[in-house]
Amino acid sequence: MTSSKPLRIAVLGTHSTGKTTLLKRIEIQLLGHSLTVARTGRLGKRAAAAGLPKMQHHTAQSTEWIIAQGILDETYAAAQGADVVLIDRAAHDAVAYFEAAMAFRSEAPPRLERERLLTLASTPLPKCDLLFATVLDKSVPVDTSHGYDAGFRRLVDDRVHRLLANDVVPHQRVTSDPDSQAHAVDVAVQRCLKEELV
Repeated sequence: MTSSKPLRIAVLGTHSTGKTTLLKRIEIQLLGHSLTVARTGRLGKRAAAAGLPKMQHHTAQSTEWIIAQGILDETYAAAQGADVVLIDRAAHDAVAYFEAAMAFRSEAPPRLERERLLTLASTPLPKCDLLFATVLDKSVPVDTSHGYDAGFRRLVDDRVHRLLANDVVPHQRVTSDPDSQAHAVDVAVQRCLKEELV
């Protein structure tokens, strides 16, 4: 790859929409082309282990922790010398969860707090080379064994896509359709191979 390596590929979207599975498929393909890959992830579980609220209980504090930890994880992964860094949950994902949690609780986020979180989410440099946003398939039932709420899941999906549209963040939408998933994997692999040849 070029001196600007590693190439960064990120995904975001509401829970149980195939983000981690998509990144695993991309990783397998990249490894098959002899590219080295570093990954980030598990931010929600780590936040919960740190005693921070998550899902519909998100606060500005837990959101800030997730964004900051995600940036640190991405920086660490990039420093490992891999050709590609796969980022499970881009920073805007945390802001979408925060906004959805506030809406779920019928609360309005203070304007300055929201702007501060959005600014923090926009700080990682360099930016992602590819950003995939998964789209909720409402026909796929939510796994309620983890305490997931279907209404909250829809709110997160709405906030993710609103944030990306309002901030004009370049991204590719990925649905649960196998062709959409396969296309996303192909786009990612072709982008990485193109960079390798430069």
